[in-house]
Amino acid sequence: MPGEFELIRRYFSRPTPQTVLGPGDDCALLAPTPDMQLAITTDMLVEGTHFLADTDPAQLGWKALAVNLSDLAAMGARPRWALLAGSLPEAREAWLAAFAEGLFDCAQRYQVDLVGGDTTRGPLNLCLTAIGEIPAGAALRRDRGVPGDDLWISGQPGLAALGLAHLQRRTQLPAALADRCIASLQRPLPRVELGLELRLRGLANAAIDVSDGLLADLGHIVESSAVAAEIFVAQLPSLPAGADPVLARRCQLAGGDDYELLFSAPPASRPAIADLAARLELPLWRCGRLRGAAAIGLTLLDENGQALTIDERGFDHFG
Repeated sequence: MPGEFELIRRYFSRPTPQTVLGPGDDCALLAPTPDMQLAITTDMLVEGTHFLADTDPAQLGWKALAVNLSDLAAMGARPRWALLAGSLPEAREAWLAAFAEGLFDCAQRYQVDLVGGDTTRGPLNLCLTAIGEIPAGAALRRDRGVPGDDLWISGQPGLAALGLAHLQRRTQLPAALADRCIASLQRPLPRVELGLELRLRGLANAAIDVSDGLLADLGHIVESSAVAAEIFVAQLPSLPAGADPVLARRCQLAGGDDYELLFSAPPASRPAIADLAARLELPLWRCGRLRGAAAIGLTLLDENGQALTIDERGFDHFG
């Protein structure tokens, strides 16, 4: 059975063209682009909490990096480097090979160098740190929402939560829809291109990625920007045919693991955002607006403009 350093060399040592010195020494050496700030984020994936025990390791490798890149996307940062730390109950080489394949597929897709990390024996737990770059002072932030801004959401939030409900046998989805939802759960697409374009073109004021649920993550913009928000249910994406509509709506509003971008933008940006959606071939839905802080913090409105009761907002590890 190969030891720790042989496993790292065999499965996690790849060329690092963006890096002065990659894995193999006490530290990696990175050279940030002049006049750029570093955006740094860390996410942990724990078996039984963030993924099921029988999850395909290649899909898990992709997701472990993708969820971190989603944080960079929300700030309009360009991904550059990543570090991986993990504990493994045992060194199963077939599992490690598949995990590494998925991880490096994602890294290659988004031009990220894996520059170091650590491994140890223990319960299956994966922790990725991603580092990106952004021009000084240009980051999209949660605290920049402005009353009067439109609220936009990318893609189709709620599919990942529906996929989890199907895998946990809490619902039964038609085969084609189940495949689509499970793919959204296990192989999310971080909206890096969208975040970069929103920042480069100055279209958005505030942004966040939807990891804990649309309403929960919108709540962070509301709190950080000291504003109120309204969500128009009728302007959200149509619920997928074949799913229980009550469950599908709950997943759309409060389901986690979507990694879509929720952002606010002035009404004057609407034509440019529509053009961006067409160019990226990514649906962008104008689904609400921000209001002054004197209004109620977060309101959900039906197609007639009547307030709806919010029973569930999203995932909380300690809630």
